[in-house]
Amino acid sequence: MSETQRKSEWSNSEFRKYCVEGEKRAFELDNRGPIQFTSEGLLDPDILDAYERSGFYVFEKVIGEVELQECRSEVDELLQRAPWPHRESEVDRHGRTALGPEFAINPWIMTKPLSDPLGGTPVNNGRHPVKMFEPEPPANSPVHVPYLVAGCLQLLPSFLRIFGHPDILRVAEAINGADFTPFTEVLFVKEPEIGPSVSWHQDGQIHWNHPQWDENIHGYNVQVQLYGSTSANGVWVIPGTHREGKVDIAARVSANDDSDWFDDAVPLICEPGDAFITNRQTVHGSFPNTSKDRRVTVNFGFHRYSSVIGQTGKLSGDGNLYTEDYVRQRCRCIPLAIDARSQRFPHEERYVYQPFAGLEEQHRYSPETIRDILTDYNLRDLGI
Repeated sequence: MSETQRKSEWSNSEFRKYCVEGEKRAFELDNRGPIQFTSEGLLDPDILDAYERSGFYVFEKVIGEVELQECRSEVDELLQRAPWPHRESEVDRHGRTALGPEFAINPWIMTKPLSDPLGGTPVNNGRHPVKMFEPEPPANSPVHVPYLVAGCLQLLPSFLRIFGHPDILRVAEAINGADFTPFTEVLFVKEPEIGPSVSWHQDGQIHWNHPQWDENIHGYNVQVQLYGSTSANGVWVIPGTHREGKVDIAARVSANDDSDWFDDAVPLICEPGDAFITNRQTVHGSFPNTSKDRRVTVNFGFHRYSSVIGQTGKLSGDGNLYTEDYVRQRCRCIPLAIDARSQRFPHEERYVYQPFAGLEEQHRYSPETIRDILTDYNLRDLGI
């Protein structure tokens, strides 16, 4: 498909038609509803079946309005501290020193409005093989916009509390076992009319040829929506691709008349406070946000312990050996998050993370543990 054809599709509202068709397919999958457990405390088997079938599940009304407002407020304050109007700036939009250089890993990942910074590049070990269409941004757009903010457990107390949500952690135990591990915690930011795209990809990288390969070996993502998620600004998934092994995405685009609009893909439609989980082996991505709707996503996820232990990390610039001590140190953020949440919501049932059961006093949420556990904690992110 030529560049002229692609521009015509966007300008002639063909994308809206594509979105409507995708939404219809999405709601026919029967893989959405509240988080529910059996009387024995196990995740509802119908939820597990739907997740295993599709590779994703939308959990409705996970986060309430009070908590949403707290997180939105913190996120807005954080985004005000981004370099402005371009990523090399040393100041924010208010002329203050921009947040970032004081961390071992600068949290800001910024790119041009409506661009695809990853597609067709070697970034992330080349797992985004095809570039998405890049519409022309509005004339008054900044040079660069944040599209991902890293290391969020140390930046946003509200993010930490969501990370410690008991039902979200019980789902992690049901899918990955009681010794599940985290991997990385980020914000995805898609501001109206300028939000960048994330080209089609699979997250898993190292276990495709593992002798005990199965569809869950690379873990899954959790995405909590602060403002909701639409077909125009949200993540799209090709259902069932988590069971296909390593997919040749470039070949699939080529066979689709060089179009990145797949007829079998579906958008993950969410209301504010909904959260979806996606298998990291699914083919998924998101289009540039030309809509007038904002999307800010609290994004994290979990691995099986057996999938990470003894492996060499595949995050950008990682290469760390994931020893028992390395993994255990990275997992300390989980009991800390549980206690932070318990302090804020004392009447809520508290989750017990088995690898640290009995060590709750050492992981009380306090200035000392915040410093010891969360300072530059993402140097130990677990990427497979």
